[in-house]
Amino acid sequence: MVRLIDLSVPTGPNAGEATPVQIDTLTHEQGPAVLGLETSDFPDGMAISSETITLTTHTGTHMDAPLHYGPHSGGEPARSIDKVPLEWCIGPGVRLDVRHIKPGEEIGEDDVTEALGVAGHTLGDGDIVLLWTGADRLWGSTEYLTTYPGLSGGATRFLVERGVRVIGIDAWGLDRPMASMIEDYRRTGDRETLWPAHVYGREREYLQLEKLANLGQLPGPTGFTVLCFPIPVVNAGAGWTRVVAVTGRFLESDE
Repeated sequence: MVRLIDLSVPTGPNAGEATPVQIDTLTHEQGPAVLGLETSDFPDGMAISSETITLTTHTGTHMDAPLHYGPHSGGEPARSIDKVPLEWCIGPGVRLDVRHIKPGEEIGEDDVTEALGVAGHTLGDGDIVLLWTGADRLWGSTEYLTTYPGLSGGATRFLVERGVRVIGIDAWGLDRPMASMIEDYRRTGDRETLWPAHVYGREREYLQLEKLANLGQLPGPTGFTVLCFPIPVVNAGAGWTRVVAVTGRFLESDE
């Protein structure tokens, strides 16, 4: 039996968003006037509705493309979200349990290796790695913006060099919270403390999924397929994405 697990958060006004989201609704009752008609011209006096939304491409569950990290990746022009290969957006899912790592701390290469060992999984080409921090429990609160761990540059390199093209996290961002990184930079003067996971994407292409949810509903560390197709916003560094995990016979051959 096929089961679909929604790994996305809703898109709309929410305290867990760093930038405001505005939704202006053209109601059914207002519709006739916009069309130059009268309410009496429509059944029940109502036309069709519409919404105008003001938001960023990083609102809600979304995918970051290489262009978000910098203008070049691997010495070539970085791909925008509308240029991301669809083949990269479907693959075997691997959930790595890193819930023991405290907010503000790094998820390092050793942490990733340990989580893979617990999962009993060896990474393969096209695996989609999902970091399970548990931070999605804070979605809807301002704590969500600041209370989560983040992936280190070295751990990002480790994953991408093993064929991973998509890395996701159930938190506001893949790197540590901004305040943690900036505090370390001001204390040490080390520029490598600033957005190391993102900046690594200037070396090799990979995609980030941020603001995932419901990773605890997955059947286990493996045994599911992830579908994560972004909206192809032209020349943008990110796009809104409905991320879904599929379990069951979907995984089997059609032979």
